[in-house]
Amino acid sequence: MMSLIPVPEDLYLFHEGNLFQSYRMLGAHVAEVDGISGVRFTVWAPHAREVRVVGDFNCWDGTEHPMQRISTWGVWSVFVPEVGEGEFYKYEIVTQTGTLVYKADPYAYWSELKPGTASRVYSLEGYEWADQAWQEQKQQRSIYHSPMNIYEVHMGTWKKKPDGSYYTYRELADELVAYVKDMGYTHIELLPLAEHPYDRSWGYQATGYYSVTSRFGAPKDFMYFVDRCHQEGIGVIMDWVPGHFVKDEHGLREFDGKPLYEYDDPVMAEKPEWGTLTFDFTKPEVVSFLISNALFWMDVYHIDGLRVDAVASLLYLNFGKPKEQWIKNANGGDENLEAIEFLKKLNHTVFGYYPDALMMAEDSSAWPLVTAPVHSGGLGFNYKWNMGWMNDMLKYMAIDPYFRRGSHNLLTFSFMYTYSENYVLPLSHDEVVHGKKSLLNKMPGDYWQKFAGLRVLLGYMMGHPGKKLLFMGGEFGQYDEWKDLEDLDWEMLGYDSHRSLKQYSRDLNHLYLQEPALWELDHQPEGFTWIDPHDQKQSITTFMRKSNNPDDFLIIVNNFTPVYHPKYRIGVPFAGEYVERFNSDAGVYGGSGKLNPGKLKTEKVSWHYQPFSLHIAVPPLSTVIFKPISISKPIAKRGKERGKADA
Repeated sequence: MMSLIPVPEDLYLFHEGNLFQSYRMLGAHVAEVDGISGVRFTVWAPHAREVRVVGDFNCWDGTEHPMQRISTWGVWSVFVPEVGEGEFYKYEIVTQTGTLVYKADPYAYWSELKPGTASRVYSLEGYEWADQAWQEQKQQRSIYHSPMNIYEVHMGTWKKKPDGSYYTYRELADELVAYVKDMGYTHIELLPLAEHPYDRSWGYQATGYYSVTSRFGAPKDFMYFVDRCHQEGIGVIMDWVPGHFVKDEHGLREFDGKPLYEYDDPVMAEKPEWGTLTFDFTKPEVVSFLISNALFWMDVYHIDGLRVDAVASLLYLNFGKPKEQWIKNANGGDENLEAIEFLKKLNHTVFGYYPDALMMAEDSSAWPLVTAPVHSGGLGFNYKWNMGWMNDMLKYMAIDPYFRRGSHNLLTFSFMYTYSENYVLPLSHDEVVHGKKSLLNKMPGDYWQKFAGLRVLLGYMMGHPGKKLLFMGGEFGQYDEWKDLEDLDWEMLGYDSHRSLKQYSRDLNHLYLQEPALWELDHQPEGFTWIDPHDQKQSITTFMRKSNNPDDFLIIVNNFTPVYHPKYRIGVPFAGEYVERFNSDAGVYGGSGKLNPGKLKTEKVSWHYQPFSLHIAVPPLSTVIFKPISISKPIAKRGKERGKADA
């Protein structure tokens, strides 16, 4: 049982913006007073004249359980005996004008199933975790020098039952986890699971930040899901939304009759592009609420990291606003100074508690040093989505292959900045919805070329420095764009082309896991070398990826046209024998079967500024990867002066 009344030290820290586990003080907690079990309810509502608890236990009559103000800054609390787990409740708030408003608990651990809007009493204690091996492994490895290939999932539409109902957290712990492990992904990224009223917001407009959505089960069922992921060696990342919240009446908007979680100034508060409200980062209690929430998912649910949504909307005051609503900060600029400080404090705090956490910024801006430490002037994230790479690649792949030569820079420009941040390369849900078409259907050409084009896109992504992310369905060629109320078109796997693409994605993922050259030096320039970025005429790129072992490297050739090159010469750094390690054009993947069998021996012909070269077959619309099996390196000769010194 928890302590009964919030202690002064915690109240002080909460009002200072420094209570980083404020969920232990606020909300509904099973407790005991004088041997009587019940629930202590605590809520922040500084503008309220009165606050009461209503629920099934008092027939929703607030006069029975008024709360006491225990803080001059507006924290209210009451112990209600003989109330237990599962009870529905809300806060009945009497505003300064005497109006009654009924609010869900901002710190509730569980919520009534939609369309209901009440909170539910729930104890998070008692789950026995079995992920100790995973936790120890995380502490021993460097995320920067390890493989990270993320499968992005919307739990409500990955799969549905024949009657249209959802799979539960526990059912997904079997089906989804087994699928992800078999496919060779290292992490699952979940679209937001904080409670939200509207399915089509995908969770990005929340009402219950501490309440894992009841759509798929109870909180301990979600613990079981995460636990199963970890037992199978799969990390779990969750999308997290500190930039804005929904306006629904039972949520955070004007929580105690006045703006509280949002800015007092309506121009500052409004996010007109999304119809939502911005958190007020000048209020210390809001900072305590949000940073505590980030830690909550790690403390309670063992989440491995957060993908922080819409960071650009936090960084800039006028993000998404019409020009007539533009405002300036105290320095005359467009930056949201307090939100920037919040992000720095968030990351500094999270890494203080969890040094091996993943904090990923979904940031579409050109803000510098997003993944630099706070003490070095950065925002303090350890990863950033590479939106520039994604936009350039999808723009390039949409061009008719015969005209791609004029846009070759879209393939190569990302290498100018790829080491400026620690990047994740995302092909996410945002790119396959709202009329943007699925990845497969973005590819130009006939049916065969569409599949070949998607294979080379995925192959190029796997070879490009940076961690990887793919939204569900992309791995088997979902033809329709994401239908956010229906499940994926799994029946497509009854067709050879889709089944072959799934096999390709699986083999490509497992190749990635097996080859340290594809991830060990992702964030260091030493891990990448161009062989030829300039074959614009034929839309071919050739480069090397390297691991820490100087003898371990891969040569990756990407052909972005449907033209076959049976005798294409590439430069290589060392004499010896090479083999084709992987070919997206293999017949088993639905390709034309133009392979490079056997051992390939180098020629003493300088090419691409390399001392040796190979003649290879480059299939149409393909990624082909070569690996040395025996090489000879020249022995460095000591100069005369060095020799004298040694003697």
